[in-house]
Amino acid sequence: MQAALDAMRSGQPKLVRISNAEVEPERGVEHHAMPCASNGTTELFIHPSVLAPVVLILGATPAALEAFVLAQRMGLRAYPAAPTTEPFAALGAPRAIRGFDAQAFRELDPQLILVATQGDGDEDALEVALRTVARGVLLIGSQRKADRLCATMRERGIDEARLAALHAPAGPRIRARTPQEIALGAVAGLVELRRTLEADAVGRAARGAGHAAVRSDGAGCAARALCQSRVRDGGRYPDGETKHVVERDGQRVYFCCDGCRQEFERAPERYLASAVKEEKPREAV
Repeated sequence: MQAALDAMRSGQPKLVRISNAEVEPERGVEHHAMPCASNGTTELFIHPSVLAPVVLILGATPAALEAFVLAQRMGLRAYPAAPTTEPFAALGAPRAIRGFDAQAFRELDPQLILVATQGDGDEDALEVALRTVARGVLLIGSQRKADRLCATMRERGIDEARLAALHAPAGPRIRARTPQEIALGAVAGLVELRRTLEADAVGRAARGAGHAAVRSDGAGCAARALCQSRVRDGGRYPDGETKHVVERDGQRVYFCCDGCRQEFERAPERYLASAVKEEKPREAV
């Protein structure tokens, strides 16, 4: 469950291997001990279905129109916002916001915003964009223009923390001249920033992966050393839900099958010692 949640948060697929075989660690493979006496290897490939980020494209300039089309082709959930929305209706926009409406922007909750106004309401568009919680705001324009707009944003009360979310120029320098080329560079910037944010999410998930097994339900027959059905008094399974029970040191240990019970009875100290090792990190989390 935790591995699936981590994959959903990062948006990246994950391979989980459950095995007691001694193998070299593999990049991108999360390994866990097999808790069943039958051993063997189980591999779970988790491929999350995650929605693409919402991208707002501000402006009705030729570059904005081209960027909207390209962003959709890149799989982004693109929505336009402009003083006039008719050109986007002709392009099949699922929703177009008239003007730079802060409330509408908050409702849409974009992760990325591309400011493609190019002189037609730059200040108003950029201010509303920076007042959202979008992770990145990309501006089509030169560095000199961006510096001037940043000064205006400071005068309007935008703090440095939000200005740090501004990316200008919007994408890589490809010596673009036509609206199509300008849009191409800007959408390349959107794609690059999207993947950078996803990589950051993967890193955060990886840093927490050390606790993945510990944060799971904690059940494991014979102290997580056999099949996953061991619980103690007051645990998940009340008396009568399983036939395979062993009394040991004043506690009842439950098993999913008779084979696991027999395996436990052959060397109970081995499995109870494993239980102590497993319980300590779980209590520390």
